[in-house]
Amino acid sequence: MSKNFRVIAKIDVKSSFIIKGVNFEGMRKLGNAKKFAKKYFMDGADELIINDVNASLFGRSTALSFLKSCCKDIFIPVTLAGGLKNLEDVQNALNSGADKIAINTAVVKNKNLISQISKMFGSQALIISINAKKIFYNKWEVYIDKGREKTGLDVLKWAKFVEKSGAGELHLNSIDKDGILSGFDYDLVKKISKIIRIPLVIGGGLGKLNHIDKLLKTKNIEGITSSSALHYKYLTIKNIKKQIKKNNVSVRI
Repeated sequence: MSKNFRVIAKIDVKSSFIIKGVNFEGMRKLGNAKKFAKKYFMDGADELIINDVNASLFGRSTALSFLKSCCKDIFIPVTLAGGLKNLEDVQNALNSGADKIAINTAVVKNKNLISQISKMFGSQALIISINAKKIFYNKWEVYIDKGREKTGLDVLKWAKFVEKSGAGELHLNSIDKDGILSGFDYDLVKKISKIIRIPLVIGGGLGKLNHIDKLLKTKNIEGITSSSALHYKYLTIKNIKKQIKKNNVSVRI
């Protein structure tokens, strides 16, 4: 792996608070979101994802204000997610300090939006987030609207489609594993890593250092996202990176 493996802190933001639940449900407030963001930057996170959980209900003004405020003190790539619906939303996010945007629901409802964003802003700015739920043996379905709505889309087929359509990066989030700290959905990770060539980042399930060892046995993964394990201090950015390095994988220390 020639590039540095990335450790990405993800914060779910509601107004000025950071919140977190389990399996995309039961969200609870954990504290001041900006303080969490600043801490993860200072601790050595390679990137930060700000997921605005209010966006689809109340518009983008709160998230953009928070984003601008964060970017004054945080000097790592920042991704904005949540409620982005069209090219104007993407433009506003990038103008407000985001380096990248992550999008899920809108591109399922309007598949042409992937190529439109890629052509206008460049594929390097476009992350497609896939929220996956296992429905049968070796079969996973794409969910949208914060994991509440089924789509009927097969995760593996959808991943291939978004790559072909111009996505620059793919973030794979397991709904089944979200917030329970029991390890990643390794079966899904193995399958999807074999069929796409764009950067693949894995989220949902990190709770112990040995979860990293097992994940890194799969090739073609370029990063992980973490929220619960960091928020509740089960793990730190520093010990996550040390564990990655123990696996002979290049990482920024």
